[in-house]
Amino acid sequence: MRLERQVAVITGGASGIGQASAMLLAQEGAKVALIDRDLAAAEATAMQVRAAGGEAIAFGSDVGQPGTADADAAAVLARWGRIDVLVCAAGYSVGGTVLTTAPEDWNAVFQANVGGTWLWARAVIPAMQAQGGGSIVTFGSQLALAGGRGNSAYIAAKGAILSLTRTLALDYAADKIRVNAIAPGAIETPMLSRSFARKDDPAAARAASEARHAMGRLGQAQEVAQSVLHLASSASSFTTGTTMVVDGGWLAA
Repeated sequence: MRLERQVAVITGGASGIGQASAMLLAQEGAKVALIDRDLAAAEATAMQVRAAGGEAIAFGSDVGQPGTADADAAAVLARWGRIDVLVCAAGYSVGGTVLTTAPEDWNAVFQANVGGTWLWARAVIPAMQAQGGGSIVTFGSQLALAGGRGNSAYIAAKGAILSLTRTLALDYAADKIRVNAIAPGAIETPMLSRSFARKDDPAAARAASEARHAMGRLGQAQEVAQSVLHLASSASSFTTGTTMVVDGGWLAA
């Protein structure tokens, strides 16, 4: 198992890519801590991990709220003594152009996506420094590289995460902390379903998204989780400060 005796924290661990990543990392031997605003759903995922023979705990926290990451990280350290992997999969999107996005929605998107990534990095890096290293996996988007319509706050936030990832990688390379981003294409998750539902014709929006990928389909959360596992494990020991694109050929099309 590639993560045996390691401890992984996964934000957004109750659904979508976060949930799939938690299940896969646990299968590979990691003890997993699930962070999500939906505590009941996080607990349900933790129960699935335990039913499969793994170890898991759940926290009902908003990753963008200052103080929650520090408290949850302290609880993980008190229980298991280390944090080897951080996966920042929690995300939030409201849709809208610059003119149609309310300031409070803009701030909420940045608080959840960029703020949550920043706060959790701050919370785990001291422990990783003390133990001699670790791996942080952040989440951008193919839209942060290609651009897109009608989702200005989310796309800007994901672009900020890619820049934050690079500077984190440089700042902590000497501490043997690797920091890499994943830029997924459109992945079959509850958040994507909500995005389609905001459109005048959700079915047409889904079909257009499928067609936009060179592979002609949406991605699955489990497919992205495989990339999370690669970046979390020693298989990527010489990889830091980069963005792994998992987009079914969106950027190539």
